[in-house]
Amino acid sequence: MLKLMKKELPLHLMVWPALVIVLIYSYGPMLGIVIAFQKYVPAMGFFKSKWVGWDNFEYLLHLPNIWQVVGNTIYISAMKIIAGLIVPIVVALLLNEVRIHAFKRSVQTLVYLPHFLSWVILGGIVVDLLSPSTGLVNQLISWFGGKPIFFVSNNHWFPFILVSTDIWKEFGFSTIVYLAALTSINPALYEAAVMDGANRMRQTWHITLPGLLPVIILMATLSLGNVLNAGFDQVFNLYSPVVYQSGDILDTLVYRLGLIDYQYSVATAVGLLKSIVSLIFMAGSYVLAYRFANYRIF
Repeated sequence: MLKLMKKELPLHLMVWPALVIVLIYSYGPMLGIVIAFQKYVPAMGFFKSKWVGWDNFEYLLHLPNIWQVVGNTIYISAMKIIAGLIVPIVVALLLNEVRIHAFKRSVQTLVYLPHFLSWVILGGIVVDLLSPSTGLVNQLISWFGGKPIFFVSNNHWFPFILVSTDIWKEFGFSTIVYLAALTSINPALYEAAVMDGANRMRQTWHITLPGLLPVIILMATLSLGNVLNAGFDQVFNLYSPVVYQSGDILDTLVYRLGLIDYQYSVATAVGLLKSIVSLIFMAGSYVLAYRFANYRIF
């Protein structure tokens, strides 16, 4: 036993720094949840601030725009989830038909590259591209006889800009996942289909898509945990007060309540409710992933 402990001691020592970091930065801040039940004053701290019970949550539910913000969050998140499933599948199927390997690898690299860029950079690019005066998109619209559109300042267009730019940034990562899943499909199935006279469309419908189905179900169920995460970084770098009606989400509301209006307790209450709902959806998504895709964490 002593010999085994000496052997495993270096491994335990390697784990401890990571464990300490997780405790400090992930579990330590959870103590701040108590702010949601206080009238928090930074100068007084956690222990001297007045306890108000559920008053912050009642105040939150009576905010004039709270349900609009919740609706925006769910609407934008749902569109991102749906588009984030369809676009990578289509691109993966198209790339799977490419037989020129150099071209295929080049496309994979190009579509994957935006995943590594922050929204600070991409937000500036999007604003420049959609500028009503000098933006490339509006110049193309003008060349075809149309009138310039204020995309990022229009409540009708803004949610679609968020969804389309998010897909542009992230679909490359999901595409690689589906391409990896395609390699696990037995080539003999395609050979048998060719002998039976099936064209490429039939092969895709009856062999490729059923082969991808477990991965599709897995990705869809796991994405349910993000139903209230509409993307703070993206929205914060693109929105303005003009589009609060269609672009304001829970995360940006928390930012304004906490860091701009100094309503720390109400902002914490919003964050706590969002975390609880996200936890429920995440737990449900893992149950669905286990039931329909045989996905296990351990």
